[in-house]
Amino acid sequence: MTNETLCSACTWSPDRQSHCSYKSHVHIFYEASDRGVWSIGSKYILKERSSKPPSYESVNTRFVKDNTTIPIPSLLKDWDDEDGRYFLIAERVPGEPLERVWPKMSTPAKEKLAQQTAEYLKQLRQLHSSKIQSVHGQPVYDAFLFAGYGPKGYEVPHGPLLSDEQLWNEMTPALKNVPDVVRALLREKMPPAQPYTFTHGDLTTCNIMVDPDTHSLTAIIDWENAGYFPVWWEFAHASISFGDDDKEWKDLLMSYMPDHSAGRLFWRDIQALAGRFSLVDRRRELLRECGIKDDDSSQEVEATS
Repeated sequence: MTNETLCSACTWSPDRQSHCSYKSHVHIFYEASDRGVWSIGSKYILKERSSKPPSYESVNTRFVKDNTTIPIPSLLKDWDDEDGRYFLIAERVPGEPLERVWPKMSTPAKEKLAQQTAEYLKQLRQLHSSKIQSVHGQPVYDAFLFAGYGPKGYEVPHGPLLSDEQLWNEMTPALKNVPDVVRALLREKMPPAQPYTFTHGDLTTCNIMVDPDTHSLTAIIDWENAGYFPVWWEFAHASISFGDDDKEWKDLLMSYMPDHSAGRLFWRDIQALAGRFSLVDRRRELLRECGIKDDDSSQEVEATS
């Protein structure tokens, strides 16, 4: 960076720094897609993102705070700005993201944390709705549950949904080229989605905050995409991992959660037939169950990104 180069986020430059003794304590520490998260000193954070949906974090966070004892951030202010941006100011929660702490933890400490987290999640299992929807009756968004909507599937609204049949229709657009007999087999394996249960839906290591010394849970963060989903979705979603540490964490967490293996397997079979997650062997196995030869699979099943 030259003295004339301005920071795109704050317009600061080495030249401006050289003319004063001020040192900023506002720093960006997370960025993804069109969003960023800033630390404001040691006590607060500022989140900025598009105001386009889903932008349910504030309503979901307040709902969880009012209805559970799960440790979560306290919100101070949120608003939609005139230029299509959404801002949220929250208190910084204590601890560090689990992704930083996990490699240093002992096996007993990992077991204890997974059990503690699962105990808190039980409170969500008691929060039910008559529909698959957000807490304020709006659609839900989830690019993993609803396959086949392209690379921007996370922007596609779904529901509210009132039945297993409506859920099936939303989950299976990527299976339009799958033989009818295979679709029928999969539909028979679909477990009931009710009771529609409030679900976090992203229990990755970066959303679990822990005390770096005691390794106990200090908060679960990032409730943006939470809502009422199939009763088996929290368990099924936990089978999606992002790296070895995240997989180890989620495998351990699932061992303490209510077992919804039928929902997890049903969802994985949809992904296999849609050509996602490199589940080629499972796709071929499903086709063989219906008497379709392996060499037919490339013609009968359309892979999606």
